[in-house]
Amino acid sequence: MELTLLGTGGPEGLPRPGCPCASCSAALGEAARAATALLVDSTLLLDLTPGAALAAARAGRMLGGVRQVLLSHPHEGPAVEVPAGLPGPARVPDGRELALMSGHRVHALAMDAPGTGYEVTGPDGQRLLYMPPGAAPAGLEEGHAPYDMVLADVVGRPDALARLRAAGAVTATTDVIAVHLDHDVPPGAELRRRLAAAGARAVPDGTTLVVGSYEDVPDVPRRTLVLGGARSGKSVEAERRLESFPDVLYVATGGARGGDAEWADRVAAHRERRPGSWHTTETCDLVPLLEQSGPPLLIDCLSLWLTYAMDAVNAWDDAEWAGGGERALRKRVVELTDAVRRTRRTVVAVSNEVGSGIVPATASGRRYRDELGRLNAAFAAECEQVLLVVAGQALVLRG
Repeated sequence: MELTLLGTGGPEGLPRPGCPCASCSAALGEAARAATALLVDSTLLLDLTPGAALAAARAGRMLGGVRQVLLSHPHEGPAVEVPAGLPGPARVPDGRELALMSGHRVHALAMDAPGTGYEVTGPDGQRLLYMPPGAAPAGLEEGHAPYDMVLADVVGRPDALARLRAAGAVTATTDVIAVHLDHDVPPGAELRRRLAAAGARAVPDGTTLVVGSYEDVPDVPRRTLVLGGARSGKSVEAERRLESFPDVLYVATGGARGGDAEWADRVAAHRERRPGSWHTTETCDLVPLLEQSGPPLLIDCLSLWLTYAMDAVNAWDDAEWAGGGERALRKRVVELTDAVRRTRRTVVAVSNEVGSGIVPATASGRRYRDELGRLNAAFAAECEQVLLVVAGQALVLRG
């Protein structure tokens, strides 16, 4: 089964008409995207958009063989002109199935937002799922057969992927294609980086894909370290990397601070940002978690773990430090990094990048700064990907 993407952008296209934002200004050439429309084996058209015939011609395809046009989401604005020779667009009711003379079968899936998702099975048995913008499957049950390809609003609804993964409908071999791309994420390398972290990719308008061809499916890094300064956006970046995965275990190393209202507000803000399917545990005992099998771990953060570890060996006392505290801390760090090396889980860890200029005024402050630098370097050495977040922008240091 072949699929030609006549457009991959949001309903208004990219750039949006009249929008002066940085993303729209940079959406030139291959980065420009028409509203999403898919041509399946030149016989089925999913979503009729302005200029569909011209887009097909540019992609080396013709619409003359199209026998069915299906709409996935309500169209707003003037009616789109139906090119000569095309059948009138229709919508399949949720739960109903449509059989085409070409051997394709289309099953309509209910969504949690206005619109219809379409599961298309080709004559060769390959299966794809196409979802409308801003939508996720409603009522998907576990044990669902995996799709060969999924086309979804990965940027706008990463939780849709999480639901599909939880049901078994998306696996490591599913080719996830991001469509309905709008100006929410800068184009180019930043878009590719964010999508790759979700196990997805984007392709230019006019691209033809073979469903079931897995060589271009991106590998999700299993271990990632996200570094950054205060309020740099490092925690948001770490959370974004796992928001398309279900049942993430959020490991908070800070614990509770009784009577500290400002700290309580910080913790509450973090909780409100997390998807509802995530679970939280407050602990600094990281090694057992890394040794266990289970869903992805998000550890936030290593700098607070280090504070706990240094407290445990009384590292703030010079005599204790010289008399064995330093060796005890080194042992704890080695145990942690060894566990990271051996872990089978997907891990995203957050840590503070310190010591870039200001020298702490106290010996204990300088000791903490030095030990955090060593911890970050040791942890990073065991990770496939390392990021540095500066002013909300993620710089890839490794991977």
